[in-house]
Amino acid sequence: MQFTAEMIAGLLNGTIVGDKNATVSTVSSIDGGKAGSLAYLTNPKYEQYVYTTEASIVLVDNTFEPKDEVKTTLIKVENVGQCVLNLLEMYSATRPRKTGISKLASINENATVGDDCYVGDFTVIEAGANVGANVQIYPQCYIGDNVTIGEGTKIYPGVKIYEGCSVGKNCILHAGVVIGADGFGFAPREDGSFAKIPQLGNVIIEDDVELGANTCIDRAKTDSTIIRRGVKLDNLIQIGHNVEIGSDTVMSAQVGIAGTSKVGSNCFVAGQVGVADHVTIGNKVQIGSKSGIDKNVPDGEIRFGYPALPGLQYHRSFAVFRQLPDMAQKMRELEKRITKVEEK
Repeated sequence: MQFTAEMIAGLLNGTIVGDKNATVSTVSSIDGGKAGSLAYLTNPKYEQYVYTTEASIVLVDNTFEPKDEVKTTLIKVENVGQCVLNLLEMYSATRPRKTGISKLASINENATVGDDCYVGDFTVIEAGANVGANVQIYPQCYIGDNVTIGEGTKIYPGVKIYEGCSVGKNCILHAGVVIGADGFGFAPREDGSFAKIPQLGNVIIEDDVELGANTCIDRAKTDSTIIRRGVKLDNLIQIGHNVEIGSDTVMSAQVGIAGTSKVGSNCFVAGQVGVADHVTIGNKVQIGSKSGIDKNVPDGEIRFGYPALPGLQYHRSFAVFRQLPDMAQKMRELEKRITKVEEK
C-alpha cells in the first residue's frame, strides 16, 4: 500500500517541505533509506543523513532547520517519535492477517476454538483447552490440556504451553517460548543424590503481555507463577517457579529471576541481570545490565553492579576502583620511604 506525503502530513498534522506527491510504501532508518521509503530523524546526531538519504520522505521536528541542501521531501511534525509509532501501528494494521485452521493441525474434540482463529500446520491443541476469538497460533505449537488463551493473542511457531496454564487477551508469544515447564526444584537425599519436587502449580499470563523468543516461564510448585498485565520480556529470559512480575515492567534479554522472587510494577531491568531467590524488588526500580540482586530493593531505587549497589554509591565506588593501580603504586612508594626513615 502506498502513501503520499500529503496523506501522511494530513494524518500527522504536519507541514510538507518539498513534493506533496512523493510516495512511500515502507519504513526505513534514515541512514539506510531507499527510494519509496519513509525515514525519520529522532536523534540530532544523525542529521548528516538528512542531506544524503535516498528515502523519499523524512519526518523531522517542527523546529528543524536544514544547514545544507535537502533532496528529499520533509514533513515537519510536533513529536517525531510519537508520530513514527503511530505510523508503524497503522502500517502493521494493513498487513494481511492469517485465517483458517490447517487440516494438518490436531485439535482434540473436547477443545474449544473461538471464531476467526488461525491454527497452523502441525499445531496440537489438547483436551479442555479454550482458545478465544481472533487468536493466531502459528505452525508447530503445543497447547496443553485445559490451557486458556484470551482473544486476540498471537502465538508464533514452536511455542509450548503446558497443561493448566493461562494466557490473557492480546498477548504476543514469540517463537520458542515455553510456558509451564517444571520449576527447578530438587531435594537433597542423604546419599548425595537429588529427589525431584513435584511442581503442581501453573503459570498465569495476564492481558497485553509480550514474551520474546525462547523465553521460559516455569510453573509454580504450588499456586501460580504470575506475569501481570502489560509486562514486556525480551528474548532468552528465565522466570523461575512462583515468581511474580508486576504490571508494565520491562526486562531486556538474558535476565534470570530465581524462584519465589517478586518484581514490582513499572520496573526496568537491563540485560543479563540476575535476581536471587526469595528477593522482593519494589515498584519503579531500575537495574543496570549485568547487575546481581541478592537483597530486597525498595521502591524507586536505581541499582548497578554485583552485588548491586545504589546508583550513586556504585559510580563513586567505580571511580575509586579505576584509581586502584595508581593508589597501589603510591602505597608501595610510601612503604619504601617509611622503611628508609625507620632504618635511619
